[in-house]
Amino acid sequence: MDYGKQAPGAINGPAWSIWLRRAAGGVLLAAFVGWASGAAMRADARIASPAGFGRGLLHGAMMPMAWPTLLFGRDQEIYAKPNSGRTYKLGYSMGVNVCGAAFFGWSFSRWRRWSAAPASPQRKSER
Repeated sequence: MDYGKQAPGAINGPAWSIWLRRAAGGVLLAAFVGWASGAAMRADARIASPAGFGRGLLHGAMMPMAWPTLLFGRDQEIYAKPNSGRTYKLGYSMGVNVCGAAFFGWSFSRWRRWSAAPASPQRKSER
């Protein structure tokens, strides 16, 4: 038996180590996304013209990404006050929905793969 080879896609290390690496990666990703969305919204706030459909679409897509920044106590604008009215609101709601569909679609596809994983040999013997 060749113990030097590993199955494709397998992760080395004990379970707590794998969990710790994933948690640290998630925290770093959330911090980066919060910083990037905050910087983008601050830059957008300096534009004097009223926001229209396009900027509403971008603001809506960035709104869920602002959550880590708001969670850690920094106040951040997530909605343009000088806007064009209905067209801005349509773009904003479309941005939120498209971003949410992309995120939750990815999350649910991963959940389906995890729940569809074959049972371990121990589980088969328990049946």
